[in-house]
Amino acid sequence: MDFKKFLNKGREEEQNDLHLEACSLSELEGVPISPVLDDNIGILERMFSDCSDFVIRKFQLKNSVHAIAVFVDGLINTQEVNEALKSLMILEDGSADVSYIEEQWLPVSQIDKVKDYKGLLQAVLSGDTGILVEGNDEGLALGIRGAEKRSVNEPEGESVVRGPREGFIENIRTNTSMLRRKLKTPRLKMKSLVVGRESNTNVVVAFLEGIVDPKLVNEVTHRISRIEIDAILESGYLEALIQDNEYSPFPQLMYSERPDTVAAALLEGRVAIFVDGTPMVLLAPTTFWMMMQASEDHYERFQMSTFLRWLRYLFLAISLVTPALYVAVTTYHQQMLPTSLLLSIAAAREAIPFPAIVEVFIMEIAFEALREAGIRLPKTVGQAVSILGALVVGQGAVQAGIVSAPMVIVVSITGIASFTIPHFNAAIAIRLLRFPLMVAAAVLGIYGVLVGLLVIVGHMASLRSFGIPYLSPIAPVSVGDLKDVLVRAPWSKLVFRPGFLGIQNARRIGGDFIAKARRSEEDAEKRESNDD
Repeated sequence: MDFKKFLNKGREEEQNDLHLEACSLSELEGVPISPVLDDNIGILERMFSDCSDFVIRKFQLKNSVHAIAVFVDGLINTQEVNEALKSLMILEDGSADVSYIEEQWLPVSQIDKVKDYKGLLQAVLSGDTGILVEGNDEGLALGIRGAEKRSVNEPEGESVVRGPREGFIENIRTNTSMLRRKLKTPRLKMKSLVVGRESNTNVVVAFLEGIVDPKLVNEVTHRISRIEIDAILESGYLEALIQDNEYSPFPQLMYSERPDTVAAALLEGRVAIFVDGTPMVLLAPTTFWMMMQASEDHYERFQMSTFLRWLRYLFLAISLVTPALYVAVTTYHQQMLPTSLLLSIAAAREAIPFPAIVEVFIMEIAFEALREAGIRLPKTVGQAVSILGALVVGQGAVQAGIVSAPMVIVVSITGIASFTIPHFNAAIAIRLLRFPLMVAAAVLGIYGVLVGLLVIVGHMASLRSFGIPYLSPIAPVSVGDLKDVLVRAPWSKLVFRPGFLGIQNARRIGGDFIAKARRSEEDAEKRESNDD
């Protein structure tokens, strides 16, 4: 679009009470910057009327050429902006060409040329400083950002006993730099995208070239680039818009606040998606077994890590089916219990006016409410309220004869078991699925529980995460990849990356290292035999 046509269009709209300030950045694509500085000032003033934080700083080069600096107060480093303007004000050789100014006079390390209004305003609203000079149809975007940001500290949602104690923050460039410190290689690529008509949120897709499947990178960038929405305020927006099945309770993208977790995922051939304004980084593709692994599994000895994984799988089953099994057994299948246990449960439930399904629903909903209250309250009182609330409610309900003591025990064990799942979004799915399983148990007993489990497993088997089966490498079976799923094999045995991801470079441990390790073991055996 020609600048004069755009300006005339804006004046006509202004007469009809349709102001230029209603324009979005997408409407400004292709609108060139005018070489007449007053026209640029007029457009910017009308677009950003009633914006007290938007600053147009007029100044003059020493050769009497007029220019303006455009920035958002609070997003820039004021001292560096002052230094840049000072260097421009002493320009003496008569040249006002922006290319010459960029190369010779500006003491700024990061400078981009912008040719249209979309590029200029996108940079300025992201924290850059725009420079427009009379007689130039191009502008400069100076990368001298200085917005306040949270300091790097340990992530509360993914605390570990052993491992790095640093987590991502809300600044996307700080986050990408933390990943770059983990992977100091030029093969770490980062594609930048902008999503959201009004928020214009910066999104970065990170991957390791030569390892990741290029088709996966193309699919991720394609899904993100086709999004049309007003704003992306958190990575959860993006996750919901690019996942394969939005109606499934199971998360098809994993998120993490830890740079080491993201680096490990990239080394396996996955893709990381950074979203500006949130510390949660999305990882794709995701399998269910990733949700059951903690980052410290690969830092501790493999025996302990394997034991902890088995413990998580056991408590996953307990968390999912224990309330349903209690309802089924006490309602339909009393013969499955030992006589002494059956008499004890019957004595405890003798004065209870509700059937088992009503009991379990009362306690489960009360427990979920207490857990939610503990999260939403201030941290200083949240834990105390959740713990004391559970004790008081449980004890009071038993004494009042509303629920039985065995039911309180069942719900408590179920709640504790759900806390062993390392990732919060996977734990939420299990907590939700408990309720339909309890209803099935109340209707059909054990048979209802089995049917419910078959439906859940069948649904999981049908899920895909960017084309990868959700239960890989167990369904379909990939024997070589089971070394890091059901167990955590020693590092010397984890020679190859997951094969089901379709990666380019499968080997992660060099063949020479394996050969030397084997020779060392043989030499040690020979020395032991000689000593004997």
